[in-house]
Amino acid sequence: MDARLNLFSSAVAGRFFKHLNAAGGAVTDSPLPLATQELVKLRASQINGCGFCTDMHSKEAAHAGESRTRLNLVAAWREATVFTDAERAALELAEQGTRIADAAGGVTDEAWANAAEHYDEDQLAALVSLIAVINAYNRLNVIVRQPAGDYEVGQFG
Repeated sequence: MDARLNLFSSAVAGRFFKHLNAAGGAVTDSPLPLATQELVKLRASQINGCGFCTDMHSKEAAHAGESRTRLNLVAAWREATVFTDAERAALELAEQGTRIADAAGGVTDEAWANAAEHYDEDQLAALVSLIAVINAYNRLNVIVRQPAGDYEVGQFG
């Protein structure tokens, strides 16, 4: 399977990715725990059906020491016992933030209050920004049908 458009050779896409990567870097360097960041990226990518990002973030998370059990259970986090209350709050916010179009009210006050119990303002800002950035990456890859499965850890930096 080939992508509809080669985003990696496009000058316009290259300039766009430079800015999107810079935005993502602000989150990476934030006080939001890295494990939480990877779980959120993986869950949003699963919801959006982005094989490329699901492949990338599951491999990056495993490389960073995330357990196979936790990675396998991200899609069923509500029933899993392997996530902290803070991670569960982040995953709920990520799901609601990713599915904004599916709910007239967007993110519920309950989901927001739960996340705010576990994260300070800088971490919440990072979490919201991360949800926005991963959704942007997901949409790019899904639109062009970016093939998945060949990602190698550290491929982009």
